[in-house]
Amino acid sequence: MRHFFGRRPKAAATGPTAEHDRPQRSVAGISSSIKTFPSGIKLFHSPEHAIADIVFVHGLAGDREKTWTARDASDPWPKALLPSELPTARVLTFGYDAYVADWRGVVAQKRIGNHAWNLLTSLATYRERDETNKRPIVFVCHSLGGLVCEDALVTSRQRPEEHLQNILQSTRGIAFLGTPHHGAGLARWAELLSRHIGLVKQTNTEIVAVLRRESEVLARIQDGFHTMVKARSREGQGQIDITCFFEELPLPGVGQVVPQHSAILPGYIPIGIHSNHMDMARFVSADDPGFTAVCGELRRWIKEIDTSERRHWEAPASDYTGRSGDGQDGYTSSAARFLVPYTSNPDFVGRSDILELLKSQLGHGQPLTGGASQPRACLYGLGGIGKTQIALGYAFWLRETHPDVSVFWVHASNAERFRQAYGFLAQECQVPGYDDPKTDVLPLVKRWLERKDCGRWLMVVDNADDTQLFFGQQGGSKNGSAFSHEGSLGRYLPECSHGAILVTTRNKQTGLKLTKGKHPIEIGRMDDDETAQLLRARLGGIDAASDESSALSSQLEHLPLALVQAAAFIQENSITIGEYLRLLDKSEQNAIDLLSEEFETDGRDSETPRAVAETWILSFEQIQRQNVFAGELLSLMSLFDRQDVPLKFLSHYGKQQGEEQRGEVQLTKALGVLKAFCFVVEDRDRRFDMHRLVQLVTQRWLDRKGTMGRFAEQALSVVSQAYPYGSYENRAICSALLPHVHAVLRLVSTGSKDERLARASLLHCAAGFFSYQGQWTEAEKFQLQARGLRREVLGEEHPSTLTSMANLASTSRVLGEEHPSTLTSMANLAYTWKSQARLGDALDLIKTCFHHQQQVLGRDHPDTVSTLCFLEEWREQDGKTGSLEMINGSGW
Repeated sequence: MRHFFGRRPKAAATGPTAEHDRPQRSVAGISSSIKTFPSGIKLFHSPEHAIADIVFVHGLAGDREKTWTARDASDPWPKALLPSELPTARVLTFGYDAYVADWRGVVAQKRIGNHAWNLLTSLATYRERDETNKRPIVFVCHSLGGLVCEDALVTSRQRPEEHLQNILQSTRGIAFLGTPHHGAGLARWAELLSRHIGLVKQTNTEIVAVLRRESEVLARIQDGFHTMVKARSREGQGQIDITCFFEELPLPGVGQVVPQHSAILPGYIPIGIHSNHMDMARFVSADDPGFTAVCGELRRWIKEIDTSERRHWEAPASDYTGRSGDGQDGYTSSAARFLVPYTSNPDFVGRSDILELLKSQLGHGQPLTGGASQPRACLYGLGGIGKTQIALGYAFWLRETHPDVSVFWVHASNAERFRQAYGFLAQECQVPGYDDPKTDVLPLVKRWLERKDCGRWLMVVDNADDTQLFFGQQGGSKNGSAFSHEGSLGRYLPECSHGAILVTTRNKQTGLKLTKGKHPIEIGRMDDDETAQLLRARLGGIDAASDESSALSSQLEHLPLALVQAAAFIQENSITIGEYLRLLDKSEQNAIDLLSEEFETDGRDSETPRAVAETWILSFEQIQRQNVFAGELLSLMSLFDRQDVPLKFLSHYGKQQGEEQRGEVQLTKALGVLKAFCFVVEDRDRRFDMHRLVQLVTQRWLDRKGTMGRFAEQALSVVSQAYPYGSYENRAICSALLPHVHAVLRLVSTGSKDERLARASLLHCAAGFFSYQGQWTEAEKFQLQARGLRREVLGEEHPSTLTSMANLASTSRVLGEEHPSTLTSMANLAYTWKSQARLGDALDLIKTCFHHQQQVLGRDHPDTVSTLCFLEEWREQDGKTGSLEMINGSGW
């Protein structure tokens, strides 16, 4: 534990150890000769012709030299190892007093903002002194030092002084080593240590509080840093290269201090170092894997700085116009293009595993070498799940890590936009022949990109949802595709080994074809940490209690677009997360209205709806155009319970339509379309689930089209015919299908004869299951509804009506022979039996009924009087006394 928090550095034998030593002060029981903490800037190495400054910033309980010095080493590695690897870089280190628990009872009481200000002013002054204030800067920060660096850069942007502004303007890269961007365990362990040693110790409470997860100061630092990065991109000042290193081993006796999810920033390179939190910043030799990884990033950045500077001062204008000076082909690979219509999204979080997978599939994670085949990858998932944002994050990462690779963005939602994107590419890159009005731009751009002297490139084909748009009509069944699109855009995608293609699509089937059978990457819902980060970033200063954030994420199915939409509504209307949740939970109509709210966000196509509901409705319409049967199945399934929809429901619907084409093959293809768009998920038992939000939006779509009544009747009919009468033999299937029974019975009745009879049959069968389970009240309620519907449609004497009445009487008896409902059922059944000439049965039943009515209801109760009138009428019609004399004993 002592090793974890470090030691106060010893006094130097001769000369000062810091450029800005502070006055000493004595502590009881401690020699006054102990030097204060070394702070400010110290020079490690200065070559004659330096092109960049590398500035090291230590972390919690660290030291500007010892943090970077291995146990058996005499010098810190930035001084001993780095100069030979990066001979054109000046190496500086910054020190500040950031002890949490001081062994001698002395703790600095400075906030992170104070340390950030000292870093900013110290570095600016140092560079002003030798007139290197315009030189590019790369920061290497360990632990808390990363937060200090972020805050210093934010402050640099806010200050009016030019020499302070120069720090941010000169910053080219930041290597974060175990920085707690989203909280860490250091505070907890610091407090435990203070209590454990049992001595009078002080704790720097300001710093400790910052490191607690959900800290307001931490949130402020992160928000400010992301806003600054976004503003730099928007203002055309260039991106800051960022690499996040995370610890892979636990600290002995403590555990993992900063977990990976806290140490990385979404959209930037994450690299693991096989050491604990303290040793990840200490390297023994140039062969140390950690040193190799960190030095590799620094070397790449310094090389880019060198290349950039040389281009700025030496390169001819042709490097920036896309025209070469050799007169051969009119273009050159030296001018990489970044034709992306969006700025970097600073609120993009998580998805680091997918970004790593893309690097592997597209070949950008390894050295760029020529290959025989073209790398292609595909991201597919629900609309609003974050496919475009991931592609955008990858594009900006590629620009920073491989500036010689061009990036082209092609909108592919329809043929017109695809052609427009190619036209823009041809114009910006000055493709020979682009300005000839007779030239077809699609094959022109394809041929140009396939030329090796075009250089390496990545093409992002965004929103490629329509299979027919790229591959033409796939069969002409009227139950399959609803129309045939002219042309096949797929043939205009360039094929070559020096170019890669990244496709985003809502349709897995399209993705499979565009990647030539390579399995697409499914983009699923975000996890709890990712959604918490997203909400924190989007809500800014609005309080977001963790339990409310978690509840909101759960309600919105952890879908990024839905969460961003909710955050926008919360901010625009100045409400809390709790108030939004109350609106969301109050009714399904409220939920639909909230999902239909338009809002603004970064990195989203201006022609694509922002609202979640409208985004999905576009997909629904695409499905209906591609496969009519699939659209019908989606409509039908939205009216069942959203979980465990059995295949037999859908198969039965296909057969109900009376068309041979809707057999097993057509059903399989239609379901394939729905699964490809991620609107339904199939399990091993061939049962299907649907997102709650997808279900609500589909129902809104049915209302909008005016087809809700049609599919409601079909859904009720399907469940009615599939649900057996409740009995011991059918108990398992009745229980499994019961949620669907409740779902379809809640639908508004169309009033048709078929619909009412199907509803009555379903009520009758479900009542039988309730009776089997002993749920007599529920059974009676369902049988009463069944009897009423059958009486209305079929008449009093129809066998189905009589069956319902008999079952109702049987159910009522369970409630007791003196229960009012039982007496009513008995009287009704007696009347029916009399009409069927079952006089003996009718007489026995009515006698029992009349007897109990007198005792329970009284002789003057309307029901008792009604039964008496019935008997009198019967006596008059019969004209005899023999058959009724036995009743006389009852006293009427």
